[in-house]
Amino acid sequence: MLYIALAATIGILLLQWTGSIPLESVGGSLTIGLIYILAAVAVGIHEAWTKKRAVLGWIVNLVVSIVGAFVAAPLGGGILAMLLSDGTQSLAAAGGLRFSLALIGGMLVTLLGSWCALWIVNRWR
Repeated sequence: MLYIALAATIGILLLQWTGSIPLESVGGSLTIGLIYILAAVAVGIHEAWTKKRAVLGWIVNLVVSIVGAFVAAPLGGGILAMLLSDGTQSLAAAGGLRFSLALIGGMLVTLLGSWCALWIVNRWR
């Protein structure tokens, strides 16, 4: 799972550094959200593959992983925005290191939420 976090973090930073995340429109938020969801799907697939789940297990893993990401991302993102923001402008408008840290932190919080949701469901199995 560490490899998923590393690959997702590097991927989102590469998107930011190459200018592929538009900062002037809603497209930037959608791009970031899509990358977060794809990383959560990767976590669900990895867990289903390594635990040799049946078809129903794969479906449950993917749904639980995505739900965990949807719960954790707004909570962690809001906390990170409060911690990293200076109050004068948004993190995307500020750009630079603070925006990179916000992207990394958001990705790690999203993946943590996905992993925790899978851990809770695995305790019930």
